[in-house]
Amino acid sequence: MHIGLLECDHVAGRFPGIAGGYREMFAALLGPHAPGLRFTYYDACHGGLPAAPDACDAYLCTGSQFSVYDSFSWIGGLAGFLQRLHELRKPFVGICFGHQVLAQALGGEVKRAARGWGVGVLDMTILRQEAWMQPAQARCRLQYMHQDQVQRLPADSVVLGQSEHCEVAMLRVGETMLGIEGHPEFTRAYHQALIRSRAARIGAERAQAALASLEQPTDGPVVGRWIAEFLQRKA
Repeated sequence: MHIGLLECDHVAGRFPGIAGGYREMFAALLGPHAPGLRFTYYDACHGGLPAAPDACDAYLCTGSQFSVYDSFSWIGGLAGFLQRLHELRKPFVGICFGHQVLAQALGGEVKRAARGWGVGVLDMTILRQEAWMQPAQARCRLQYMHQDQVQRLPADSVVLGQSEHCEVAMLRVGETMLGIEGHPEFTRAYHQALIRSRAARIGAERAQAALASLEQPTDGPVVGRWIAEFLQRKA
């Protein structure tokens, strides 16, 4: 399977002692579940997008330090590309910012969360089990790092997962597009560094609780398997 990774931020080299970035994290997340997987990388946050939707079998969209409602031209260009993928029923999975831009591009709405930051390891309850969710789980524990969230759903969508802090933690739009607010790809070391760098914005008490939560095991590998299965079934 040939996946186009739409990079909406670049994290490699941001923190001393943390090697790699999104490319390495997603390869580690999906590689064990998708033999023969290969990636092509697109610098979406600098306007780099595939020349045509059929350039790859499927697409993944990363998180970002930006908000989907920021007035950068590249976000509008990315939204237009996702609209085209939807028209062509091309497989797509968006993570965090990618989840939010999927919803907004197709007519939903994203705003700052009234409850503030969702950060650290938090639970997601699965509201609807689908065939690609193997192994099936009623709850998933994931790493989160966001202050925006989907407030209004796009048409032809269904909420698959919900968290106490986030009503739309996972959604499917149509049959071929999936959004997940949490970060199954994050390593603990990277998340620790990210929380510490944003502690003043998050708030000291919430940041400390988030750091402590990272000692818990997560279901990132399970959700990685779900993503790989979703993309392979829809491609």
